[in-house]
Amino acid sequence: MNEIPETMTALHLVGNGGPEMLVLRHDVAVPVPADDEVLVRVRACGMNNTDVNTRVGWYSKSVTAATGSSGFDVEVDGDATWGGSGLAFPRIQGADPCGEVVALGSEANPALLGSRVLADGWIRDPGRPDDRSLAGYLGSERDGGYAQYCVIPVRNVYPIDVDLSDAELASFPCSWATAEHMLTRPAVSAGQTVVITGASGGVGTALVQLARLRGARVVAVTSSAKFADVAACGADACVDRTSEDLVGAVIEAAGGPVDVLADVVGGPDFAPLLEALRRGGRYTTAGAIAGPIVDLDLRTLYLNDLELYGCTVYEPPVFEALVGYIRRGEVRPVVAATYPLSDFHAAQEALWPRPTRGPWSSPSTERHGRRSVDGRLVGVERGVESQVGLEQVEGRHFGRWEFPVVHAYRFGPVAPPESNRPPGDAPTEGGQNDRVPGGHSAGL
Repeated sequence: MNEIPETMTALHLVGNGGPEMLVLRHDVAVPVPADDEVLVRVRACGMNNTDVNTRVGWYSKSVTAATGSSGFDVEVDGDATWGGSGLAFPRIQGADPCGEVVALGSEANPALLGSRVLADGWIRDPGRPDDRSLAGYLGSERDGGYAQYCVIPVRNVYPIDVDLSDAELASFPCSWATAEHMLTRPAVSAGQTVVITGASGGVGTALVQLARLRGARVVAVTSSAKFADVAACGADACVDRTSEDLVGAVIEAAGGPVDVLADVVGGPDFAPLLEALRRGGRYTTAGAIAGPIVDLDLRTLYLNDLELYGCTVYEPPVFEALVGYIRRGEVRPVVAATYPLSDFHAAQEALWPRPTRGPWSSPSTERHGRRSVDGRLVGVERGVESQVGLEQVEGRHFGRWEFPVVHAYRFGPVAPPESNRPPGDAPTEGGQNDRVPGGHSAGL
């Protein structure tokens, strides 16, 4: 195992604002794990909408615009994080690190040393783990994975030994755990019909796969250009989000009122889509990219006995279930692209371009081929929706994936041709469900 340096390269968020608030530094002290923590050498770290939302202060109640819209020049100090508190700067973002455990706190099991791990991003208060109001998110309330090293509580790390790259694994935690939470709370089960908005996005594609995994019928709301891709993820029917009569189109595609509406869009379609739910139906949400301020006719809610679920801080079994799916090979990511960390500003701009830049454009021809990063080949495969991610390259650089991804998003060095298999070809069992004391394993 390589010697741990005293300093590292990390991306500091120095305040709320534009991408210029992200500063790359090469003199950041490597953190030392506390007794109940481990030090992880980050090999890959995903990027999510929440990274942009946190940077611009979108979680502040003083911001009422849609994600990516104007209006972020308001004062957001004091309530601009997931938990409604002020963000401490500088902050290292990154909720999705995948890497190797290289140092242990005194309470960590020695068996974890050298393990490849994923992290459950919700960090609980060790004295009051059941109090969700005290939970903080990795990369928000505490430093995350946009660095060469990060410390994570031992109870939050899950050893992962499967035939997936570090970069593939790093695509899972935030978006997929969010989706799993959104389906767990309303108890989605086989035979039910689930409508999914934003179905071509990161959480949306995860919702499609995870709902189908439960045996539910999926009606996906997305742009018509994404129908084929979302259907490839498992959607039974697709509805154009620009339909003149969106509710009517959804009910027609579903064959009647639906059991569950899984919504990450919000905005003006919130109230109309509630009309698509059957009596006793459930609405579940974990996002509002079209706007957080919505209209609600309370009669729609109480006369139809609807149940509404907000999904943010999930319980540990949610992440454990996700780890189980990964170990059993029931969900698979796809590669998009890699870039050096020096392009990180462009990465966040690509993930959520400013309104003045216009709509998404197709990736360039260059980015649909292969290119070299420090002599390493990286690949680009087109998928569904614009996303971005990071991977550490030879301990000095990170990669970025952007543009469409089908199921999740994989980013990183391209495998040699002989092992360049399609997702799902290789087995992933092999006794990977054994629990490691002092760490986490799904044990499923």
